[in-house]
Amino acid sequence: MNRLSNLYPSLRGKHVFITGGATGIGAALVENFVAQKANVSFLDIDDASANALLSRLNANEPPRYWHCDIRDVAALQTVIAEAASARGDQLDVYIGNAANDVRHAFDELTPEFWDNNQSINLRPQVFGAQAAARAMQNGGSIITTGSVSWMRRRPGMVSYTTSKAAIHGLTRTLAQELGPRGIRVNCIVPGAIVTPKQLAMVITPELEKQFLDNQALKFRLDADDVVAMALWLASDDARGCAGQAFIVDGGIV
Repeated sequence: MNRLSNLYPSLRGKHVFITGGATGIGAALVENFVAQKANVSFLDIDDASANALLSRLNANEPPRYWHCDIRDVAALQTVIAEAASARGDQLDVYIGNAANDVRHAFDELTPEFWDNNQSINLRPQVFGAQAAARAMQNGGSIITTGSVSWMRRRPGMVSYTTSKAAIHGLTRTLAQELGPRGIRVNCIVPGAIVTPKQLAMVITPELEKQFLDNQALKFRLDADDVVAMALWLASDDARGCAGQAFIVDGGIV
């Protein structure tokens, strides 16, 4: 991790907001945007991990952290507005990273489980982007987070794959809606990414072999592979990109 070496001068001093920034890909996003000299704000519900991340970062301008349950749309939008206000009423980059890919059997799916899952994986993508766009006074970059799971027709997680497929449509529509205001909207689509959560909950030797057998590239991807795409999409180097889904999966689909 932290092997990324590219520097994007256009990110220096930009205000970047990240959801789910305490662990996994989110923590890697926070660390690497700090390394780009960006002003970083992030939210999560895991205070212990967030505080541990803050304590290990050596930054002249340390990130600002908010505890927030993204299922509460009013709280989510309030935090985004507060974060923008704390940085001169400006937000330049918004990354909707937070998600939960919990497995479930289709015949055991309930409306309550479905609604809760959508309130984590889809609804915050919509209303987080709405609040972020309001704070982007000088244009900006909104980055949604998809998944190759629905492209691979993965069973056992229908509420998750549905939400991730929907995010692709959301991204294309928002790009058209917000483009005239100078706001670029794109989606990063991770594949099988090695994170502590994945290692603890999902990965078995059999599944590890399956990933590598199915990928074109014969190494496991980690969070920095996703972050590298996020840095580029957030920077002015990606000024011509909007409404696109950028797959980072080692060629698994």
